[in-house]
Amino acid sequence: MDEDLHKIRHSASHVLAAAVLRLFPGAKLDIGPATDSGFYYDFDLEHKFTADDLACIEEEMRRIISENQKFERFELSRDEAAAKIEEMGQGQYKLGRLSDIPEGEKITFYSNGDFCDLCAGPHVDYTKRIKAFKLLSVAGAYHRGDEKNKQLQRIYGTAFATKDELEQYLKRMEEAKLRDHRKLGKEMGLFVIDDKVGQGLILWKPRGAVVRQSLQDFILELLRKQGYQQVFTPHIGKLGLFRTSGHFPYYKDSQFVPIVERDDLLRMAKERLDVAEYEKKVDSGDVEGFLLKPMNCPFHVEIFKSDPHSYRDLPVRLAEFGNVYRWEQSGELNGMTRVRGFTQDDAHIFCTPEQLDGEIQGCLDLVRAVFDTIGMREYRVRISLRDPSSDKYVGDESNWEKSEAAIRKAAKSLGVPYTEEIGEAAFYGPKIDFVVKDVIGREWQLGTVQVDYNLPERFDLWYTGSDNKPHRPIMIHRAPFGSLERFTGVLIEHFGGNFPTWLAPEQIRILPLGEAVSEYADSLYARFKDAGIRVGIDDSAEKLGAKVRKAETEKVPHMLVVGKREAESGMVSLRSRIRKAFEGVRSADEALELISEDIRTRRLPDNF
Repeated sequence: MDEDLHKIRHSASHVLAAAVLRLFPGAKLDIGPATDSGFYYDFDLEHKFTADDLACIEEEMRRIISENQKFERFELSRDEAAAKIEEMGQGQYKLGRLSDIPEGEKITFYSNGDFCDLCAGPHVDYTKRIKAFKLLSVAGAYHRGDEKNKQLQRIYGTAFATKDELEQYLKRMEEAKLRDHRKLGKEMGLFVIDDKVGQGLILWKPRGAVVRQSLQDFILELLRKQGYQQVFTPHIGKLGLFRTSGHFPYYKDSQFVPIVERDDLLRMAKERLDVAEYEKKVDSGDVEGFLLKPMNCPFHVEIFKSDPHSYRDLPVRLAEFGNVYRWEQSGELNGMTRVRGFTQDDAHIFCTPEQLDGEIQGCLDLVRAVFDTIGMREYRVRISLRDPSSDKYVGDESNWEKSEAAIRKAAKSLGVPYTEEIGEAAFYGPKIDFVVKDVIGREWQLGTVQVDYNLPERFDLWYTGSDNKPHRPIMIHRAPFGSLERFTGVLIEHFGGNFPTWLAPEQIRILPLGEAVSEYADSLYARFKDAGIRVGIDDSAEKLGAKVRKAETEKVPHMLVVGKREAESGMVSLRSRIRKAFEGVRSADEALELISEDIRTRRLPDNF
């Protein structure tokens, strides 16, 4: 986001807060930042905002903008700032935000009209610079993102420099609603999330399982060509394994609570330990236990370590569709795209320093092959690097420098825009993330490649070199899909549920017109099924129009209409949304060949 747009959106959030206080003087304010897609402000108010309220607030914002209020910045000492916040009647949340500002850093406020807010800025000069904005929705948001805190009301909005840009964005938003994977997933019978099972845990229904299996088969085909070996590992592992890797306790807050052995649990209960004492014993290792695995890498490390290796054996490429578990806050869960249990198309490569650049390139080629196949050809790259001033990272300085140099070199070879983000690396190494645009211009983070000198060190991995001495391998982590759940959710929205034939749960539906042609329809069904095609048949008594609408609603890519004339001539009437030019009466052989070719070539729809 450029600086001017950031100023417009940040200023719009202040105008939003000012409008709310005019209409609801008792509202307590928390924060209101600009975001990549707009802005929001969090409010504590007993009254629950409605759609009618949003319309009134938006109208009040227009009045404030028309007053052309000036944004004025001023600095205060910490004590003066605290007094100012109390004077404003906003101490409940703003004093906490004040305490977040480090000692020695300037404390600034911005005012416009009667409104004043603790804020680092920047803002536009006058409110009339806000020319195109829209309030979008209200949602619950826990204070500071912690579900132990009070839930506030968050009003979302967006703003752009021009009305045309705003209109284009709102059209994309409407299109996105139609493509919402939660809505389409239910209509198409792909997946379900059930409170009795648990939020953030996906139940793949048979039709959704077909999509998932098709994706797995696709990536396995590519992996075999690149010399990967498939492995399987358990869903839990001993805490000691994750202490060695660093996942516990580095990511403790985003993991499920450890599973303590029964005898230890009973002993601690008898000792009447409180929660803090219990956690201290688990964290220190005084009590052993197990962890639902947050990552697959420690298991793959142990598989590599189980056999001696020579430099001639390397690279060793281990791949797994491994289930992992993360404790996401309930307010952050979102259908399939933000879950608590998911399956990574994970792999780890163990290689020599001389092989590193080539192996990274192989990973990048794999990611690009995935994007090309699904029609996501516009993407950018984000390089996540270590913050040298942070204690979050493990390992030797020189190894970090080497791994970051390798990542930068690989990113440059892609020939696409890339950015560097300091402090976003994994604790063990830097990474490349791929941010892809879908068919309606939204960005999704899909695919990652990471270089790691540290886990081989922590697990004391080695191979025998050509000098007959032990050497430390380098480890690459990579996942082209990222997770099957998130990737499938993104694909549902990318295609609007209209999957290409190779991914569609049902690839053909036969629509017979009456009992007289049922025998011919059944013979076609058997023939297509024997050819390995996922075929269905609608032999209901409904009229053709109703059958077609039902197949279209369920996103079946091809329909074969069979009437008396087709049955007598051995033909079919083909309706296809993949191959628009081939609709019409065809022989059964030709229809079979065309549809088989779509599957074999993983053809995208003609209008995609």
